[in-house]
Amino acid sequence: MAAGRHDAVVVGAGPVGLCFAVLLADLGLDVAVLEARPERGRHTRAIGVHPPGLRVLARAGVADRIAAVGVPIHEGAARTRDSGTAHAVARIAFRPPVLAVPQWATEEALEDRLAELAPGALRRGVRAVRAEREAGGAVVRCEDGQRVSGRWVVAADGARSPLRAGLGVPVRTRALPDAYLMGDFADTTGDGAAAVLHLEAAGIVESFPLPRGVRRWVAHVPEPALDPSARDLARIVGERTGVRPDPSTCSMLSAFTVTERLAARLRSGRVLLAGDAAHEVSPIGGQGMNLGWLDAEALVPLIAADIRAPGDASGDGWPELWAAAEAERLRAARFAARQARVNMALGRALPGGVMAARNAAFRTLYRVPWLAERTAARFTMQG
Repeated sequence: MAAGRHDAVVVGAGPVGLCFAVLLADLGLDVAVLEARPERGRHTRAIGVHPPGLRVLARAGVADRIAAVGVPIHEGAARTRDSGTAHAVARIAFRPPVLAVPQWATEEALEDRLAELAPGALRRGVRAVRAEREAGGAVVRCEDGQRVSGRWVVAADGARSPLRAGLGVPVRTRALPDAYLMGDFADTTGDGAAAVLHLEAAGIVESFPLPRGVRRWVAHVPEPALDPSARDLARIVGERTGVRPDPSTCSMLSAFTVTERLAARLRSGRVLLAGDAAHEVSPIGGQGMNLGWLDAEALVPLIAADIRAPGDASGDGWPELWAAAEAERLRAARFAARQARVNMALGRALPGGVMAARNAAFRTLYRVPWLAERTAARFTMQG
């Protein structure tokens, strides 16, 4: 191998980029990870580790650590208020459970695992600006003038990926008419480890347990919040659900709208798009991070086999193998995007009478065991 060239260069040290790097390093490959952030963020952001995602984390050697710090969510409950009193609409069991883990803790576990397998592989404060093909691989050009070469480059550099843009990969972009206000507060609900959906005429309010007695609240709002505050979110939650989080305990606040971005292809030569660079789906439902991990599970073995092939002896089967794997992962991304759109549609404001009728229908339908099981499988990415 030429001096300075790695087997794989991963751009982006979020949970998906780190997972790719760990799986590659665990196979004995020489990996470099380039990350623009000088330090790991402490924002909780993505929190849901679904059962298929935990399977991939087990292959990466961090599942036990993640399980030890996470809150297992065994049940989802849907409620609505009538004359000021909360009523159950449905209960769904999650078997196995979804783990609620702050994203920084997931990144920390993966980063520590990478340091065990490939000390010094992670380079922080290095901003990649584009990737270019070169003989037998690709080169990443960085803002500071560095050139980092690899047999493969994994672009896990976010939804607005400069590497994807430089490669000219078409992206289908869809702005969705949904806005949310989200925050983490001390949990005073008594709901324990249950996820709760409050189905209200003014818009859905979701809540999820987090470690250390914290609960995340997510409220659908009529328009984007320009200057959000913890007091605003606490007021909305209180008005719709009767639960009043203490604004002084808010440890994270975020206002966001939803844009769906799906790349037309995942691969350009030996540059592979990963995570939000390949498919940004709504965070409602928590599928995006897990989708990226499942991409890593499917595609890392192909990358490794190609790197280990002598010379250009990739064989006539490689194009077909890559095409099949890429098509399957693109289908999974489209499915996840559709599921996220359904989740958001169910959370939009409705006239009171329409909402009541819909909730009554849900109450009846989810008494059917197989339907409840099927819905649980969809929510946990197992069906």
